[in-house]
Amino acid sequence: MDDHPGEPSGKAIVVDGNNVIASVPDGWWRDRPAAVRRLLGRLACYRQRTGDSVILVLDVPQHDLPSGVHDGVEVRYPRRRGRDAADERILELLDERDLGDVEVVSSDRALAAGARQRRAGVVGAGAYLARLDRSRC
Repeated sequence: MDDHPGEPSGKAIVVDGNNVIASVPDGWWRDRPAAVRRLLGRLACYRQRTGDSVILVLDVPQHDLPSGVHDGVEVRYPRRRGRDAADERILELLDERDLGDVEVVSSDRALAAGARQRRAGVVGAGAYLARLDRSRC
């Protein structure tokens, strides 16, 4: 679908949010909630342009962004705190839901391997951000 960013693919995209945010050294660490909101806005734009369902998984709950659907993007948090909790949550989502054609967005090698074992496609954070750029999102 990269060649036709506005064409619906019917795909479910599960985004490792903090991995994607941290892949661009734009000062995100100074205001993490704002960085999350920027990413959420880009994902909502992409969802509208493609018709793909988008699930954003974040490491730490944000008080202003509860679990649920926001601008058409489903936001989820890990069930526990600590190292790899969000990665574990992404793999749980792949296991517990029939997402159909699914793609996981992350540059984390262990998560990518786990996603591939579950027959999900994987795209790196940089490649996905480039896809968002091509979609004008």
